[in-house]
Parts: sequence; C-alpha cells; structure tokens
Amino acid sequence: MAFPEDMLTDDEHVVLHLHPHWKALVGPVAVLVLAVAAVVAGFLLLPAGTGGTVALYAIAVAGLVAVSWLTVRPFLIWRTTHYVFTNERVVLQHGVFSRERRDIPLNRVNDHSMSQRFSERLLGCGTLTIESAGERGQTVLADIPGVGRVQTTLYELVENHHDRHSLGDGEMREILDEVRQDRGQDRADDTPAAT
Repeated sequence: MAFPEDMLTDDEHVVLHLHPHWKALVGPVAVLVLAVAAVVAGFLLLPAGTGGTVALYAIAVAGLVAVSWLTVRPFLIWRTTHYVFTNERVVLQHGVFSRERRDIPLNRVNDHSMSQRFSERLLGCGTLTIESAGERGQTVLADIPGVGRVQTTLYELVENHHDRHSLGDGEMREILDEVRQDRGQDRADDTPAAT
C-alpha cells in the first residue's frame, strides 16, 4: 500500500507525498464507534437467555458488516490514494486491489488553481485543479491537505523545471556561435583549393 519508490527515475526525487485530508476518515471512525457502542449496549441491556443471545449475535453481525463496508473499505481507499509531487512530474495513484496511476509531467502543466470552502479553510484542506496539455486536460484533486502550500510548491516545481530545461540568452548565443563556426568551417572545407 505504500508508494513504490522504484518507479522514480534516476534524477527524480519526491518533494511532497500526500494522502487525502483526514476529514475523509471522520465518517468511518463514527461508524466504528457506533458499531462498538451498539454491541456493548446489546451485551449490557439484552436479557440473558436464548432470545438475548440471538439478538446480540444479530447486532454483532450487523456491526461487523457496517464496519467492514463503511470503515475498513474507506480507510483502505484513503490509504492507497497517493498524490506525489516530484521534481519531474505529478503522480496520482489510487486503488486497493487494482491500481490506477496518472502521471502529469511538469512541462505539460499549463495552469493550476486552488479553491476552499469556509469549512475547508477551517480544516486546512481544499481542492487543487491542474490543467495540463493533453487529452484529459483538467485534473481535480479534492481534499488536499494544506492546499495553499501544495499549490505554491507546484508553482515552484514547474518554474524550476522550466528553468532547468530551457536555455538562457548566454547559452543560446554560445550554441548559435558554435553553429555559425561549424557552418563556416564546412564552407571552407567545401571550397576547392586554388591552383
């Protein structure tokens, strides 16, 4: 369930590794507490005897089903959802039994924005929208913890990637001078020698 570090390239390193905000687990934890409370209440309040034992087993089975579907399943989904920001790309991965992964190279990120409702501002999370060149275009990441910090980090990553992979004026002049010198040398080699 952990993020596989072996999927990174040689020069790539993880800058941010996030799961959705913890608020996604509030409902599942509430279901777990209610299921345990129901079983304890049944144990304490139901009469001893065949009828009480059958009712207690029914409550326990219903609680186990509720906890399995409404607590364990959402926890596994939360735990296996990864938002990874590296110095080369944004990786979105999710899936418990089957896995789906999407990579957005930083050089394809055209725009990114964040939004927060009032309740999300109080909890410190929000929605990050990444627009990229390609078929899918827009990717919406909901419940990102510290979304303002994440957006700033994404901006810095995109700018650093652009600076690293683009030529400055001085570098461009050096390359053009080398090309001109090579062309001049080729022309000198192609002219016949005077006899």
